[in-house]
Amino acid sequence: MSEQPSTLDKATLGGGCFWCIEAIFEQLDGVQEAVSGYAGGTVENPTYESVCTGQTGHAEVVQIHFDPDRASYKQLLEVFFKAHDPTTLNRQGGDTGTQYRSIILYHDDDQKAAAEKAIAKASTIWPDPVVTELAPLDTFHEAEVKHQDYYRNNPGAPYCVAVIAPKLGKF
Repeated sequence: MSEQPSTLDKATLGGGCFWCIEAIFEQLDGVQEAVSGYAGGTVENPTYESVCTGQTGHAEVVQIHFDPDRASYKQLLEVFFKAHDPTTLNRQGGDTGTQYRSIILYHDDDQKAAAEKAIAKASTIWPDPVVTELAPLDTFHEAEVKHQDYYRNNPGAPYCVAVIAPKLGKF
């Protein structure tokens, strides 16, 4: 008798440019897929161009489809807090604006509780106050095709070489 595969869970996280976060989570064991997109805003059908204006309220996020038997939500949050600086409001490195804010969009009460614990733990590690926003996921809008698997498809692009590759080197 073969073992039944577990059902995948989803996590939705934003920590600056979605290209960076996507590239990090795609390499983790237990992650089946990481999809770049937009969430946390008020505009229906946002586009990259509209989100970049900072006027839609959306953050660049990644929706992670993961096997909870191989990678727990808690483990994903631990990686999340190592993958970006959760103490800089609306900024990651040279990327500035509300679309680059640190945000955890929870899917249920269990994720909310785990995120609250992870934020509290991160607050004891980082020297400055953690400003990560915690909110329920309302709607996830998948980003345009050209933004999916960006690092994998464009490893020689200047942003990938200067920003993403060094982050991946930490993992």
